[in-house]
Amino acid sequence: MTKPSLPELLHAAVTAVGGTERPGQATMASAVAEAVDDNAHLLVQAGTGTGKSLGYLVPALAHGERVVVATATLALQRQLVERDLPRTVDALQPLLRRRPQFAMLKGRSNYLCLHRLHEGVPQEEEEGLFDQFEAAAPSSKLGQDLLRMRDWSGETETGDRDDLTPGVSDRAWAQISVSSRECLGATKCAYGAECFAEMARERAKLADVVVTNHALLAIDAIEGAPVLPKHEVLIVDEAHELVSRVTGVATGELTPGQVNRAVRRAAKLVNEKAADALQTASEGFERVMELALPGRLEEVPEDLGYALMALRDAARTVISALGSTRDKSVQDEDAVRKQAMASVESVHSVAERITQGSEYDVVWYERHDRFGASVRVAPLSVSGLLREKLFTDRSVVLTSATLKLGGDFNGVGASLGLAPEGTAGEDVPQWKGLDVGSPFDYPKQGILYVARHLGTPGREGSRTDMLDELADLVEAAGGRTLGLFSSMRAAQAAAEELRGRQDRPILLQGEETLGELIKNFAADPDTCLFGTLSLWQGVDVPGSSCQLVVMDRIPFPRPDDPLMSARQKAVEEAGGNGFMAVAATHAALLMAQGAGRLVRATGDKGVVAVLDPRLANARYGSYLRASMPDFWYTTDRNQARRSLAAIDAAAKPAP
Repeated sequence: MTKPSLPELLHAAVTAVGGTERPGQATMASAVAEAVDDNAHLLVQAGTGTGKSLGYLVPALAHGERVVVATATLALQRQLVERDLPRTVDALQPLLRRRPQFAMLKGRSNYLCLHRLHEGVPQEEEEGLFDQFEAAAPSSKLGQDLLRMRDWSGETETGDRDDLTPGVSDRAWAQISVSSRECLGATKCAYGAECFAEMARERAKLADVVVTNHALLAIDAIEGAPVLPKHEVLIVDEAHELVSRVTGVATGELTPGQVNRAVRRAAKLVNEKAADALQTASEGFERVMELALPGRLEEVPEDLGYALMALRDAARTVISALGSTRDKSVQDEDAVRKQAMASVESVHSVAERITQGSEYDVVWYERHDRFGASVRVAPLSVSGLLREKLFTDRSVVLTSATLKLGGDFNGVGASLGLAPEGTAGEDVPQWKGLDVGSPFDYPKQGILYVARHLGTPGREGSRTDMLDELADLVEAAGGRTLGLFSSMRAAQAAAEELRGRQDRPILLQGEETLGELIKNFAADPDTCLFGTLSLWQGVDVPGSSCQLVVMDRIPFPRPDDPLMSARQKAVEEAGGNGFMAVAATHAALLMAQGAGRLVRATGDKGVVAVLDPRLANARYGSYLRASMPDFWYTTDRNQARRSLAAIDAAAKPAP
């Protein structure tokens, strides 16, 4: 029997998921197949509606080697594992004459821990463990959640937190889960044979396609101990998110509360001298943190340096002592010891990293209203790490609706550690960029309106002219508005102002769960939804409920953002343009994502309104506009209002 062609396989898969074949999808599938066959690297921009998941799954499954697919959002992981992969595998099996297996793999803390559930949680104040089910009042929300999770533990096949509906708070989940550092290990644990996390790992070892998240991919790359099974092909979907997710995993933090927890957990398990030294170091650190003011620390202040060295040394002594001291009064000593070790090791590693003072790290103080001060450390750049860990020994395909910024892939490529496309040389990963376009006719379906007549937004202060413009646009659109704001304060002020001016419902992020807000927004065309960062990339509302997307200002990073400003400064010191490389690239990515909320289906029509004149007037404006979908462009406010009114009238049912 002849080997089936890629178009045949793609046709079978698209038919199975009830989709429509798109030219961009076929182009993408062919390019992915070529990259995988040649063990090469590919960056693919595939606009909304292209059907990009099948564009990479079909050639990957046809190739026959093990593939890891890493995504940023839970929604896409679910779509792949529950919808796209089962139907695609069913459709391809007769043609491939084999049945590819697939599995989902996440970090250990995403799975229910049977040891925690049955044996209890290590309790710092008392000896041994305590029963969290008895400790929580049955009438409290926590108590009810714990009882529900105990019932669920007997029914679930996966133990995966995301399969528990409705979900529970982080606090409740923490009672029945462990981090990889706290885990006893399958061989030492009484429940090792039934462990959900271990079963997920075993399934992943046998699967042809392993679906995971960016965070686990980052842990696999950074920590050196392989978490993911060996694979020949890596596909990173939602790749525009990868750098920030890897940075998040590579960021360390120390707070007085965290250090105190480590002290309490270790106190019963080590000799008095070691415990006292850690307690004294903890108090010294807390005193320094009481005076901490938010901002970057170009050099570690002397008092913080001494406090961290004391913490580092005391933590090291405790780690050594934990291995030898045995306290006969502690119940289930292995679990208690493991949790204490995890806490102290975490304190030690961050304190040591900051005191070593690498030129490649950025250190800063942060203050949180509820949790007080923290000291944080993050890599100045993750590009070197990604180049070294991501692009060796396998073919890598990175895809997203927004990878091409300002007209080319080099900006995103640089953030991933790649030299400009076409650069030759040893140790320089070779890659190709491909834009397969979008099935949507952007110039006919959407308008980009820039309110050129408004005042330039300042750092603080009310923008009365912007709020007037927003109210006029919402009125012309008849509601149907997704408002994307650069800060929560700005979103709240706009919601308050518009609620005072008109009757239509204004939903505000934070007043309800995100899922509930989006559901209510989609259900009622008269409604508006205002919010901040997660709405810029997390809303998928096709149809007439979202016909106006408003951005209050260009979303540059805050000037006092320690990490972004340090990155900008580093580019400038190397002779580059720090503003364009860091701030403008950050804004371009968000604006491309935000504008992408408007047209989600072939019948969608609407306006993206940017209430910041700099998009029209500033020199960098053309770079930002080139990163957004190719909408018809205007600065005429009357044109924008007339178009919105016409789109609103067309969307209303005939009387």
